[in-house]
Amino acid sequence: MSEVPRESGFLETTDGQRIYWEEWGNPQGTPVLYLHGGPGGGLGSSGYRHRTDLEHCRVLGFEQRGCGRSVPHASDSEVDLTLNTTAHLLGDIEALRVARGIDRWIVNGVSWGSTLALAYAQAHPERVLGLVLVAVTTTSRREVEWITEGVGMMFPEAWDRFATFAEDSGIGYRRGQARLVDAYARLLRSPDRALREAASKEWALWEDTHVSIGAGGFSRDPRWEDTAYRLAFATLTTHYWSNAAFSEAGLLAGMDRISDIPGWLIHGRNDISGPVVTAWNVHRLWPASNLIIDEGEGHGGASMIEAWSRANDELLAAVRAEGIA
Repeated sequence: MSEVPRESGFLETTDGQRIYWEEWGNPQGTPVLYLHGGPGGGLGSSGYRHRTDLEHCRVLGFEQRGCGRSVPHASDSEVDLTLNTTAHLLGDIEALRVARGIDRWIVNGVSWGSTLALAYAQAHPERVLGLVLVAVTTTSRREVEWITEGVGMMFPEAWDRFATFAEDSGIGYRRGQARLVDAYARLLRSPDRALREAASKEWALWEDTHVSIGAGGFSRDPRWEDTAYRLAFATLTTHYWSNAAFSEAGLLAGMDRISDIPGWLIHGRNDISGPVVTAWNVHRLWPASNLIIDEGEGHGGASMIEAWSRANDELLAAVRAEGIA
């Protein structure tokens, strides 16, 4: 199998962004869009393409504003983040769909990508053939409070270090008096490059900590060694989390818009950073959804990836059987 996309390029937006995109598989196949995690995670080595039948699917991925090969890059403290919101990302998805000549597509999303996939489906249900969501999130204020504050009950020593850095940074943060995610969002926008880099390292350490259960124990993500990647990831994550994904009402309030769209929700029982209750609440409000709870995994894992592939196969078979695409 080729390690090079069949096609790739940049989508030029009207507000000065250049969004990297790539395509794999059969150009005549059923379109499938992949939305990566983070925010700011990028496409990496494009492993997502292996979760879909490339003989029968036309698979597209893109790197969201500010990360990966897309520019301007959020590792630059002068980048205007007012141009990086969920609404902007939804606009990019629609612009990519139109530019690539696609009418409707299956949408895959992992972690933050599942939030973006739900937001897109609610905004454009007529463009979605089905959804496959892995490590389900909606990036609600409640979820953000848990992952940045509450989960510290499971990792008190790591959270103390995480909060102490913000307290000692000189920005006026005090635990219990303000939200830690807001403090880190401010730190990651500091004009002081050294402070930004130090904050990004503390954020990365906390990320590795809260995903460690169900992942075989604590380990460092090698991607953090790339300073630009680490800065962009931490900057975009704190930006979106501190604003609850820019969804005032929350995504659960809009589930009726996708009630008839078939979907799969795949979540690990041991996902401490994103408890399974989020996937359960989405499932309860989505009559056409199927919920798969993996009893042995956390925020991802081999058996969840296998379930992801099976879900895509089932959805593709259903779509093809109906002659939709």
